[in-house]
Amino acid sequence: MSMELHDGLLQIFNVDHGQCALLTMPGLGGFHRVLIDCGHSVDLNGSPWYPGAHLASMGVPSIDMLICTNYDEDHVSGYPDLMRRGISVGCILGNPTVSAEAIVHLKTEDGMGVGIEAVASTLAARRRIGWAQTPPLIPGVSLTWSWNPYPFFDDENNLSLVATLDIRGFRFMFPGDMERRGWNHLLATCPQFRQTVAGVKVLIASHHGRTNGICEDIFDVYGCWPKLVVISDDYKQYNTQETTNYYASKAQ
Repeated sequence: MSMELHDGLLQIFNVDHGQCALLTMPGLGGFHRVLIDCGHSVDLNGSPWYPGAHLASMGVPSIDMLICTNYDEDHVSGYPDLMRRGISVGCILGNPTVSAEAIVHLKTEDGMGVGIEAVASTLAARRRIGWAQTPPLIPGVSLTWSWNPYPFFDDENNLSLVATLDIRGFRFMFPGDMERRGWNHLLATCPQFRQTVAGVKVLIASHHGRTNGICEDIFDVYGCWPKLVVISDDYKQYNTQETTNYYASKAQ
């Protein structure tokens, strides 16, 4: 890193209508790094930006974990570039009830992008050799994750992995593209998830801030009152993203 890190750094990147964040934490003898999703962007001149290029520019040969909050192309489109650059990936954490074959099945309706195809292939290969996707222990970070089961839900959005990172006691929630129905099922079936929601300090707005990602109950019933809500989109791309006033009313 070009700066001294004492407590860690969480970067949320502009990756068009997608998602990508990088957590960097100091450790003994080096840094721990976690990618939360792996989307990419293209600028006005048509030049792409990939998280792999960012990591390579810092001389980073590996990351401890890739969290896939949603097995959809806009969340993993930068994954093939990671592979091409030879950046090794430790744990790949996603919804544990969604197998590689289920990913392929879910994507047959609207098409399989190269990123999600590569992730599914990697997960299948790791399963064949018995590589358990166990999250690493990172000093200063407590990770919890919640999900709805497949095939009880059979759409990618409501099968999102809600990843919550307590970093030095400050709680960030990445809910992928979870929609209202999925939120409500988690809240109804998982008492621990209700407690987790109440302590969130930074909420990444579900489904890029679209209306169907809003669950009023997390705020009005279960006490979520974040200091900040982040909408992971470079600009409003859908009319269903007219939600900034709503989120502003729920944030400190």
